[in-house]
Amino acid sequence: MTMGRMIKAAAAAAAALIIADSLALNTAAMGYGQGTAVDGENRPSDAVLFDESFGKYDAYATTPDRNRIIITFDQGYENGYTADILDTLKEKDVKAIFFLTGDYAEKETELVERMIDEGHMLGNHSMNHKNLPELTEQEAVCEIAELHDYVLDKYGYEMQYFRFPCGEYSEESLRTVQSLGYKTLFWSYAYADWQTDAQPEPSAALEKLKSSAHGGEILLLHSVSETNAEILGDAIDSFREMGFIL
Repeated sequence: MTMGRMIKAAAAAAAALIIADSLALNTAAMGYGQGTAVDGENRPSDAVLFDESFGKYDAYATTPDRNRIIITFDQGYENGYTADILDTLKEKDVKAIFFLTGDYAEKETELVERMIDEGHMLGNHSMNHKNLPELTEQEAVCEIAELHDYVLDKYGYEMQYFRFPCGEYSEESLRTVQSLGYKTLFWSYAYADWQTDAQPEPSAALEKLKSSAHGGEILLLHSVSETNAEILGDAIDSFREMGFIL
């Protein structure tokens, strides 16, 4: 039995356990955001609070390595900039995490294979980008397991990190993700970069990334952004000049 088939078998058993203890878990949907208040290390206070509240479910908005910034991309669809982003990451010798949806994994074979070949990590962003708290327990399990199995079978890659679509989660859904052997990664900084017809001005966007930088940062970017593709190299250089490891 492959690991892909195993996760489905585990999912069935996990669902029964989750249903048994879900009465003790909060099922209310919550929308994640890093907020604007920061602590003495420039870390968003809401991200730190999230870690303190939900780390027991292997769910994190920052990392404990205060010398490092982790760059992540959400990959829901392709807009022609991912190859340039990969070129920049290769030039700067930086590894990123790319959170794939099922549609992206199925359609963008060449780019996904390049991500793997160049040493990046693939993350699970759900098969159909559905809001997990709105699903039944079994539906949520299938959203995660189906993409896990597809990527394993198609690319020989086993994902281990999950990101909730639209940042919508519940305590129960965090526990569901954990039961499947995944860690959940949110983010400690993101900005409005995803609207392809209203892209931020590059110098202002770069300044936002620099002024918001902090140790343990999980940075969320969207690869559909022309601005991100343009400023990524300068952002990486700036982070390193500030003393951060990427």
